[in-house]
Amino acid sequence: MDLTDRQKSGNPGTGVPETGLCFRFTQKTLPLFLMGRILALDYGRKRTGIAVTDPLQIIATGLDTVATHTIEQFLTGYMAENPVDAIVVGMPRQADGTPSESYTYIKTFVEKLRKKYPELKIEWVDERYTSVLALRAMIEGGVKKSDRRNKALVDKVSATIILQSYLEQRDMQQQRELE
Repeated sequence: MDLTDRQKSGNPGTGVPETGLCFRFTQKTLPLFLMGRILALDYGRKRTGIAVTDPLQIIATGLDTVATHTIEQFLTGYMAENPVDAIVVGMPRQADGTPSESYTYIKTFVEKLRKKYPELKIEWVDERYTSVLALRAMIEGGVKKSDRRNKALVDKVSATIILQSYLEQRDMQQQRELE
């Protein structure tokens, strides 16, 4: 099969040949084979840091920090607009691995989530030292000292670290299954 001049030159400005196989999708016409995002929550008494993956579940990015009493509303609104496959929640542990004091109220929240969204995978991820790692990442990233005092920013970066940790664990497990 010969390519026409237009097919050889591709779409103007993109360098992509016109094969007839390219589709344009809107939010409403996304194909079913695309994955939903994964959300991560650094749940606290006052604030909850939130991170999200890209649609291919490769990159973790800080999304927001919300007042904890509004997290359920936030999740409802977010999931109405974006496909979500899973939620990972930071599991607070002591240095020796035992659950910390805050585990009790976070566990109650996770149980609520599981009842409200039974179709979603909701998993725990060890969050030990994420605040320390978040502060270190902010220092290494050149964030000003005054901005590092912003606890909402620390919570969002902590959620991103929790999500990145989850993605790395998932990828290692998938790699082991292939071997």
